[in-house]
Amino acid sequence: MSYRLIRPLLFALDAERAHHLSIAALRLMPTTAPLGVDPMLESVVAGIRFPNPIGLAAGYDKDGRIAHKMHGLGFGFAELGTLTPLAQPGNPQPRLFRLVEDRAVINRFGFNNGGQGAAADRIARYRQPVNSGGPVIGINIGANKDATAAGRGIADYVTGVTCMAPLADYLTVNISSPNTPGLRALQGRAALDDLLSAVMAARGAGTTPIFLKVAPDLEPADVEDIAAACIDHCVDALIVSNTTLSRPALRSPHAGETGGLSGAPLTDLSLARLRDFRRLAGNRLPLIGVGGIANAAQAYARIRAGASLVQLYSALVYEGPYLAKRINKSLKTLMARDGVKTIAELVGVDA
Repeated sequence: MSYRLIRPLLFALDAERAHHLSIAALRLMPTTAPLGVDPMLESVVAGIRFPNPIGLAAGYDKDGRIAHKMHGLGFGFAELGTLTPLAQPGNPQPRLFRLVEDRAVINRFGFNNGGQGAAADRIARYRQPVNSGGPVIGINIGANKDATAAGRGIADYVTGVTCMAPLADYLTVNISSPNTPGLRALQGRAALDDLLSAVMAARGAGTTPIFLKVAPDLEPADVEDIAAACIDHCVDALIVSNTTLSRPALRSPHAGETGGLSGAPLTDLSLARLRDFRRLAGNRLPLIGVGGIANAAQAYARIRAGASLVQLYSALVYEGPYLAKRINKSLKTLMARDGVKTIAELVGVDA
């Protein structure tokens, strides 16, 4: 109710300004105790115990300012970033657009962030390992635009692993943003083999799980290659998916803006890619479903299709900050209706 009252005021602001305002507000929010264990909702993925399956996707907390507080809004985990080795401004503004009529968002940020060094100092001040009661925090890493253009993108990921792995419960290698030219080329089999070999070597004897985040705009052969590469290189989980460059029928006047489309129009496409990866990888590769999830029914469907966890972001724009709490409550209702005792029992039952 309260968010419905203030939403018109936020929507009167430029979308990126409203985004920064929300970050500032959350920085003032007290840090609450970690979520208690809920036997129905908790699960273990890549050796990490998640108190519930609803996570905050990367892109909201780009610089690691409030990820450690998001469990206070009901999130079982939060993924910050994308962080690049060097600070970069990203693409020119305006670069974030609400498509209200479509309950969608288009962004062309281009990995704007303050760099891994500044973020590492900030994260280290509040970081608490999960095994000592801290919230689950993932760190999403990417390559600087100049490095990607010069063919040095893989070196940037190696830097990201070296710098950020000690501070993360898991690392996400993001090769699927549509807003850094050439980045998605790393999804090709040869390039992906080189990247994953370098990333795993950089992790060395460390135990930080490595996740990979891919695009929804993939051909069947691409899906097969990515699934095989993830299994061959022992990737700990696959995040499906990032924003899309495709444009279904949209009603908003911003429909023609360039960039990645997220929100409701992505629901079916992202679910289809998740099903593709589940069909190919079975239970050999844990999956995390992202894209167009705005309610418990959609989260439930993603889990039944093979996702061990789900993430959301764009839906918060339209549904408000406590969406994760509402989804978790409704998930338990759906599970009770179906006689399901734990989330783990649901994963992939429709695959």
